[in-house]
Amino acid sequence: MNPLSVAYSPCPNDTFVFHALAHGLVADAPPLEVTFADVDVTNTAAERGDFDLVKVSYAALPWLLDTYELLPCGGALGRGCGPLLLVNDDRADLTGATVAVPGDRTTAYLLFRLWAGERQPAKVEVVPFHEIMPGVAAGRWDAGLVIHEARFTYQNHGLRSLVDLGEWWESDTGLPIPLGAILARRGTVDPVAATAWIRESVRQAWADPAASHDYVMAHAQEMDPAVAQQHIGLYVNEFTADLGDEGYEAINALLGRAAAAGFTPSVPTLTAP
Repeated sequence: MNPLSVAYSPCPNDTFVFHALAHGLVADAPPLEVTFADVDVTNTAAERGDFDLVKVSYAALPWLLDTYELLPCGGALGRGCGPLLLVNDDRADLTGATVAVPGDRTTAYLLFRLWAGERQPAKVEVVPFHEIMPGVAAGRWDAGLVIHEARFTYQNHGLRSLVDLGEWWESDTGLPIPLGAILARRGTVDPVAATAWIRESVRQAWADPAASHDYVMAHAQEMDPAVAQQHIGLYVNEFTADLGDEGYEAINALLGRAAAAGFTPSVPTLTAP
């Protein structure tokens, strides 16, 4: 069986979800050739069609759906897990501010733009995620947009949250936050089979969480094990196994608002397969 090229992040939620599949523990699944990359890198790689299976930002979908199909599992979507906008001073708004963001087609940045509306900052810089919190703390940027485990560790850098964009989104829409999606390349990967492989990998991860521990920690970039477990507990949830009607409603709401604001091309309404 020919291997599939797969790209996902080294973050604990992705390595936890894909551990069984990446290690040949899912029956009838092909072997994987795994590339680890931050989501801003995978968003760009997916535009080129570089991978058979790939984790991307939901915000990038309008540029990718001609080449890839959204799978109803394996990604990151939930409540209480949204991006944070961090500052190191007592500012109340972003007037004249320079803001560091982890990617121009990330869901974090899209949520930020939707929240800011007419109050967009003076300047936005795309920088590697790991540089954002130290850079804001040092005054390199006035504010920084962060995701993932940063919500558990930002106070260690002396920073405060100006806004929790997840809380804003949930209060405004009543819906969970669509963060990261799993896509299968059209004409290369059977989406029904891929969905079954990933769901079985998730099932095994939940059935025996200790089995993936070494794999998770090996790629967790010196993360404290307790933070890694918090990360998994927050981002791997019922929507990881099945987006369901509420998940698709959230995705369509995000992409619909983005298109209405002129931030992304419009896409047809997405529905469960």
